[in-house]
Amino acid sequence: MPVIVLEARDFTSPFFLIRTWIIFSTCTTFSLVASLDSVDLNKNPSHLLTFKTFCMFIWCFFFSLTLFINILTTIQFHSLLPISWKNFTVTVAVLGALMSLSAAVIHPWLIMDNQTPTPRATAAAVTSCLTFLGYGFESCMLQRQTHDQRGYMGSKPGLLKTVQVWGGCQMIPLIVEAIHDMPSEIHGWQLWVSVASYTTCLAMSLITLLVILGDFAAQCCLPFDRFLAGFSFMGVFLYMVAAVICFTKLLQLKDPQHNLPQRIVELFIMETVVASITLLAYTVDLAFSIKLLCDRGH
Repeated sequence: MPVIVLEARDFTSPFFLIRTWIIFSTCTTFSLVASLDSVDLNKNPSHLLTFKTFCMFIWCFFFSLTLFINILTTIQFHSLLPISWKNFTVTVAVLGALMSLSAAVIHPWLIMDNQTPTPRATAAAVTSCLTFLGYGFESCMLQRQTHDQRGYMGSKPGLLKTVQVWGGCQMIPLIVEAIHDMPSEIHGWQLWVSVASYTTCLAMSLITLLVILGDFAAQCCLPFDRFLAGFSFMGVFLYMVAAVICFTKLLQLKDPQHNLPQRIVELFIMETVVASITLLAYTVDLAFSIKLLCDRGH
C-alpha cells in the first residue's frame, strides 16, 4: 500500500484553495435551491421543473467532479487514472465556468419571473455567481500555464470544443420544453430537424472529448486531425440548418394569429442565441482544423 504524506503546502496551493471555494459555494447553492424547491417554489408552474432540474444537475455534477479532482490532486493519486489528467482538469474548469454561468442566469430568471425573491432565493443567486467566478478564476489560472501543462483542451481549438459541448447541453432543457409546450403549427417538422441536429452534434462533441481525455487519438482509424475536421464540418452544417430554423421561428412570432405566451417567445430567443454562439464556435474550429491540415500538407 502506498503511503500518503500530506504537507501544509498541499492545502495552501492556489488550485486547492480555488477548488475548495468552488466546492463550498456549489454545495451551498444546491442546498439553498433544494430548500427553495420544498418551501418557496411549490406554487411555480410545472413547466419550470425542467430548468430547475437542469440547474440542480449542473451544480451537483460539477461539485462532484471538483471534489474528485481536489482529493486526487492532494493525495497524488491522479497519475493512476487511465486519462489525460491535464486535459481533464482544464475541461472541467472551462465547462464548469460555462455551465455555472448558465445556471447563474437561469435560476434567478426563474425566481424573478414567477415569484417575489426571498432571502434564500437571493442567497442562492449570489452563491451561484460565486461558483461561476470560482471556475472562471481556475480557468484563467490554467490558461496561464505552459502549453504542455494545460494540454490540448487548454488550446484555442480545445476551448472551442468545450463551447460546443456547452451549446449542446444547453439545448436539452430548451428542446424538452419545446416538445412539451409549443403548439404544433409552430414546431412540427422544424422541431424534429432541430432535435436531430443538436443530438448529432452533441454526440460528436462528446465522442471527441472522450477520445482526447482517454488519449485514444493514436488508435483512431483515421488521422485525428482529419477526424476533427470532419466533425467540425458536420457541426457547421447541422447548426447552420438549426440556426436558419431558429430565425424562421422568430419571424413567425410576428404573426398575430399565433399569439404565443411570453415564455414560448423567451424559449425561441434563448434557443436562437445558443445556436448562434455554438455555430460560431464550430465555424472557427473548422477554420483551425483546415489551417492545421494545410500546414501539415506542405
